[in-house]
This record gives sequence, structure tokens and C-alpha cells, in this order.
Amino acid sequence: MPDPSSVSFDVTGMTCASCAVRIERVLGRQPGVEEAVVSFPAQEARVKAAADLDVAALEHAVARIGYTIHAIAPGDERVAPSVRHAGEAAAQRRNLIGAALLTLPVMLLGMFGPRPMGTMDGMPVAGPEWSEWVQLMLTIPVMFVFGAQFHRNAWRRLRAGGAGMDTLISVGTLAAFGYSLWAMFSGTHVFFETAGVIITLILAGRFLEARAKGRASEAVTRLLELGAKQARVVRGGELVMVDPITLAPGDRIVVLAGEKIPVDGRIVAGTSSVDEAMLTGESAPVEHRPGDTVYGATVNQEGRLEIEVTGVGPNTMLSQIVRMVEDAQATKAPIQDLADRVSGVFVPVVIGIAVAVLAGWLIAGAETGEAVRNAVAVLIIACPCALGLATPTGIMVGSGRGAELGVLFKDAEVFERSRDIDTVVFDKTGTLTRGAMTLADLEVIGDEHEFLRRVGSVEAASSHPIGKAVALGAEERSVELTTDVETETLPGRGVIGRIAETTVVVGNAKLFADRGLVVPAALSEAVDRYEARGHTAFLAGWDGEARGALAVADTVRPSSAEAVARLGRAGIATALVTGDNRRTAEAIAAQVGISDVMAEVMPGEKAAEIVRLQGAGRTVAFVGDGINDAPALAGADLGIAIGTGTDIAIESGDIVLMSGDPALAATGIELARATFRTIRQNLFWAFAYNAAAIPLAGAGLLDPMIAAGAMALSSVSVVGNSLRLRRFGPVS
Repeated sequence: MPDPSSVSFDVTGMTCASCAVRIERVLGRQPGVEEAVVSFPAQEARVKAAADLDVAALEHAVARIGYTIHAIAPGDERVAPSVRHAGEAAAQRRNLIGAALLTLPVMLLGMFGPRPMGTMDGMPVAGPEWSEWVQLMLTIPVMFVFGAQFHRNAWRRLRAGGAGMDTLISVGTLAAFGYSLWAMFSGTHVFFETAGVIITLILAGRFLEARAKGRASEAVTRLLELGAKQARVVRGGELVMVDPITLAPGDRIVVLAGEKIPVDGRIVAGTSSVDEAMLTGESAPVEHRPGDTVYGATVNQEGRLEIEVTGVGPNTMLSQIVRMVEDAQATKAPIQDLADRVSGVFVPVVIGIAVAVLAGWLIAGAETGEAVRNAVAVLIIACPCALGLATPTGIMVGSGRGAELGVLFKDAEVFERSRDIDTVVFDKTGTLTRGAMTLADLEVIGDEHEFLRRVGSVEAASSHPIGKAVALGAEERSVELTTDVETETLPGRGVIGRIAETTVVVGNAKLFADRGLVVPAALSEAVDRYEARGHTAFLAGWDGEARGALAVADTVRPSSAEAVARLGRAGIATALVTGDNRRTAEAIAAQVGISDVMAEVMPGEKAAEIVRLQGAGRTVAFVGDGINDAPALAGADLGIAIGTGTDIAIESGDIVLMSGDPALAATGIELARATFRTIRQNLFWAFAYNAAAIPLAGAGLLDPMIAAGAMALSSVSVVGNSLRLRRFGPVS
């Protein structure tokens, strides 16, 4: 069975949430489609389907219902939503100005112009007044030029057997316009101004909505604009300026002080501090030297760097961040399901209510004009757009703000799950601590140089941070290490190596006890002393006994205590899990303010500890960075992966922190909760607005023009509420 793949489409023709729901349903029914999600604010569709998906068939199926979709090939640049909304806002602004200039005199004539003389024996006493002719002539371009989009879209939906927001607007304004034409020649009062003002106010709403949606999606646009526009590359022994997209892995580029690094690469010459705030959210520059990896769009602060290109175009870290943000914005939170179900039947239900209102008023003996006005008010006041914008705009702004702060959300469901988190479990090494260990102390019985040669050689063959620290410490003490070593790693206990005819054992006291090795009292005391300081202590020996005790130190990150304190203020309990012995673990936990410590946990047992907490009724988030953290990240209710960690850990996380700062874990949860809170507010007001406004309009308590203004503002208010997330900052 082919692996499912995701295909993205640009969508044109959507005017409200019901359009998105309809396209989604059509796509979901096509052969090979497993899942389809359509975003109204982003004007985008994502289809999860089999690899042999017939893209042309999908485009044709959507075209049959009056919309257009265009597949985006992998690597193609998609027009950023904010750029698209800016174009839409400019077009709506032109329509708004034209409609407003013509509608103003129509309003004045409708309010203060001469009135018809009435009828006698069913016949008009006089023909239409001159003011009515002027109103008609001015209203026609408002209706059919500046407001043509509403009627055009409604006709397309009708031909395809559907209806949308524009259907309500078109039917309502045409009803007002048509009745006024009849009234002109019947000697009764016209209300051309109602049709004109409705169109003008809704155009104003569309303009404000497009501008607000553009601001909501600006985060992705700003990310896309961060990249360097030129690169200085070595070609034929000379430096030439080229477009970064023309670079290829293996090329060597030169970046001078103050310039942006154009692509991802590895430093081959030069040292400098690099501003990586666009990636990590951290303002402090990071020191880099030969061998270090640097990323495109970061800024070289000082010095000359020669960099070997490793990633360009869609393979850069910046492109991956943009893709992750767009993926999150294209998904749906479960809370959106109810709004989608309502939006799917909203328009036909409202039309039915309007017809019932018209009939009810006529049966009750009201004048035709009054009945029509009340029915038009029902059509105009209804707003499925507010329902459709409530969730996606919140997700769009929240995920965009997260990217600016160095927090990436994998999907929209994360926002909803975050509200239930009551416990955060931190891995120790590389999460609460820097993970860059150094050989801090040692006590040796016998020749220290020979001890370090043997132990350092065994540890140099290990990829574990502790092993690297010991090997580096030996080299710093001018000890020459041997590479002719055979090793066996014992996860959670240590490593055994064979040098020539000698078997060297390096590990914790449990390993020495299991193998029956003798541990002198002086070395046991040294281990206790080191652990009391919060160091990781262990033994090394050969020929049946321990020959020395070593201590490696891993410094606590400066923001670890802040992260724990912020989570505590949010009512979230914290815990520490580590493979270290209990004394060392408790010493580190005490420094950061954690009281719940799970120590001496084997790598494969971290996930079991998460399950144990969940079994006790806890809703758990896990923060980790290593390969052995992946099962725990996947098993937790919310996995938070340190972005500086391994790829597998990042893939397993629901939230990715772009730096090693543990305070970002608190920021991620705070922002996710704030986003979900905003979504709930949006949905509440959208539902409340429609629930209250439609009955008021049906009861004749809302003039159609007031209804038009209220409808226009309802969508703008939802987007405006979401935009407050742009000002989100970490809770101090």
C-alpha cells in the first residue's frame, strides 16, 4: 500500500466558511483522498492522499462546484497569505470608495428628498419623483459594478447547486433593489439607500477583514523575507555575487561582518558571533568556530566566515520552519468541528428563515415594504464568516507568534491539548542542563597518567556525552589515547572496553557490584563527595578492582529555574527524570526548584514513567532532546522537543523549541493556552452574535442597514480578537 502523501492547493473563489466546508466535503469524497482540510483565511487546501492521487480530477471536481484550486508542486514558492490579502484589501478599498461616493447622495435623497404622493383607487397619483430616478441611477453602479462580486459569486454557487455568504448578500440587496423598482411605479416609498448602504458597509467589512487577515498571516511572510538576497561564492578562485538559490551543497561561500548568512552550512574558516534570534528567539549572539553549523538568514556579527554549503532552498532550516508553521495553520483543532457543521447548513437555513419572516409579516397584515425589509435584515445580519474565521485566525496568529518566539507547533490540536496539561516532566541532560559535560574531578589509586590513558581511550570510543567529557579531559592533561579499543556499551550502567589484554570497566557502582569488582573505601567516599556536589560520579578499573573515581559536571541552564517557576505559577506540577543516580539528580532538581525526582531510570524506562503518571490521573507534557527521549515524547499527552537535539526527538514532539532554553517550554504552553482561549472567545461571540441577531432582525427590530454594519463588524471583531495574540509575551 503506498505511503500517504500531502498535496497542497491554492484555492480561489472562497468568500466564507461555508465555501471552505463545501470544498472540503467534495475533496474528501474523491478516490484516493484520506483527508482534506481547507483553510478559509489562508485560501489553501491540504489533501492527504495515496501517492497515485489524480490531481487533475480533484481540480475538476472542485471546479464543478464553482471554485478553483491549483496544486502547488513541492519546492514551488506559494504566494504568502499576507501578500494575497494585501491585494484583496487593495481591490476592496477601490470598490468601497466608489460605492461610498455614490451611496452618500442616495442616502441624503432617501432621507430628505421629495416623497411620492401616494395612490388613489389603487392607481398612483403621480409618476416617480426626480429624486427616485437619481437614486436609481446612482444605485445601479453600486449594485452591479462595485458590488458585482456578490452577485457573480452567488450565481456561480447557484449554477453549482450551492449557496454561500455572497448568496445571502445578493438575495438581500436584489430584494431591496427590486422592491424599490416596483415601489417607484406604485407610488410607495422606495429604499434604494438600503441596497446601496448594505453593499457599501459589507465592502467596508471585506476591506477591513482582508487587511486584518493579512496582519494575521504576516508571521510567515516575515519569515520568508528574512533570507539573504545575494551570496558571495568562490567560483574559479574568485568571489562572485549570486542568487542564493543557485548555490549547491559543497559550494564555498564567504560572509563578512554584518551580512546575513544566505544558506545553511558548516564553517570551514573563521570565528564569529552569530545573531540567531530569527531561529531561536534568543537575543544573545552565539559564538561559532570552524566545524560549527550555521543557518541561513542568521546574521554574522563580526569577522569573516568561510562556509561550506550544506542546505539550500527548501532544505534550509528557515524553509523547514516556514513549512512547519504553514502545516500547523493548515490543520484544524477539534473545537472547529461544531462550527464547520453549522457553517455547512447555515446559508440554506437562513434563507428559509428569511422566507418564513417575509410570509409571517405579510400574513400578520404588515405592508409589503416592511415585510421585505425585515426579511432582508435577516439575510444580511447572518454571518457564517465569523464562525469560519474564529478558529483558523486564532491558529494562524498563535502559530505565527510562536515562530517569532522560537516555538513551533506541529498542528492545531496542540492548542486544545495544552489546556489540560497539569504536569511537565523534564529530562535532565541537555534540557535542564547544558549537556556539555567536562571532567571536573578524579581520584586515582596508582598512576594517574596510565589511568586516564586507559579510561580515556575506552570513553573516546563512546558517543555518550560523559565519555566525550572524560576523553577530552584526558587530552587536556596531555594524555595520548589509543584508538585500538573494542567496546561494549551497557545502557544506563556504563561501558566495557578491551585494550590489548586488559578489560577496562567504566560505570556506576551498580555495574561494579554486578560484576563483583572490589571498590576501595576511599573511592566510594570520593563518589559520595562528588554526588553531593551535584556531579555525575562513576568508577573505573580493571583486573577485578576499581582504580579510580571520576566526576563530570554539567552546568544547569540559567533559565531552568525560571521555567519551573513559571509553570508552577500556572498551576502545573514539574518533575525530573534522569538516568543519573538519585543524589546527583536531587542536587540538580534542588537548584531549579523541582521536588519530584525520578532517578536511575534506564533509557527505555522513561516512557514507562510517563505512562505511570498518566495512570495516576495526570495529563503529562514531556520535555526532552535525545534519541532515548523519543518514546517518552511520543507517549506523553504533549511532547515538547528541544530543537537543538536529535532529529528523531524533534519528529516525535508536538512542540519544537528552536533553542535549548527550557523557559521556551513554559512559553509554548502559555502561548498554546492563550491561543485556545482566544479561539473559544471567537466561537462564543460568533455563535452568540448569530443566535441573538437573527431573531432580532426577524422581529423587525433591526434596520437592514444597521444589520449590514453589524454583519461587517462581526468578522472584523473575530479577526481583531485573534490579532491580540501578536502582542503575547512570556508570563513573568
